[in-house]
Amino acid sequence: MAKKDLNAKAPASERRVSAQPRLHQRAAEIQKFGTVSHMLPLDLEEPVRLEMTEQLNLMLADTITLRDLYKKSHWQVAGPTFYQLHLLFDKHYEEQSEIVDTIAERIQLLGGISIAMAADVAETTRIERPPKGREEVPVQISRLLDAHQIIVGNCRKLADRSDKLGDAGTNDLVVSDVLRTNELQIWFLSEHLVDAPLVVADQTRLRDAS
Repeated sequence: MAKKDLNAKAPASERRVSAQPRLHQRAAEIQKFGTVSHMLPLDLEEPVRLEMTEQLNLMLADTITLRDLYKKSHWQVAGPTFYQLHLLFDKHYEEQSEIVDTIAERIQLLGGISIAMAADVAETTRIERPPKGREEVPVQISRLLDAHQIIVGNCRKLADRSDKLGDAGTNDLVVSDVLRTNELQIWFLSEHLVDAPLVVADQTRLRDAS
C-alpha cells in the first residue's frame, strides 16, 4: 500500500521541498464538458460559442472515427491492391489526424472542451461501427466513403450556420481544412471502385458502340 503524502496536506508555508513525485492525484474538474469559458475576448457571444463547440465536437467525433477506420483498413487490407491501398490508407490517416488536432484546438480556443476519449467518441459519432474482423477491399472502401459522406454533409451545414452566426474562424476551418481534405480523399477512394479492365481492354463495348 502506498504511503500517504502528509506533506501534501500541510499548509503551503509548511511544505517541505521534496524530490518525491506526488502520485495518484485527483481533483474536481476545472471545467465541465458542454460549457464554454466566459469573457473571452473573441467578439463572439457565449450562445454562439456554445453552439459552435457542440457542432465541432460532433465533427471531431466523426473525424476521430474516420481516422481510426483508416488505420484499421491500413492494417487489415488484403488482395492484389494491398501495397497501393496500404500506403494510401496510411496517408489519409495522417491527414485526418491533422484535422482532428485542428478541430480540437478550435473547440478549446472557443472556450469549450474537446471530446477526447475513445468511449466518449464511440457514444457520439454518427459513423457506423465496423466489425472487429477483416473485410474485403470493396467493403472497406465503401465504409470509408460512407463515413466521408457523413462528414462532408455536416461540413456544408456547419459552414452555412457558422457564416450566419459570424464565426468566420470556424467557417474557414470547416471549409478549408475539413471539407476540402475530405473531398479530395473521396476522389482517391472512389476511383478504386470503378470496374474497369486492368490489363485487357473490353472489346465488347467497342463492338456495341459500332
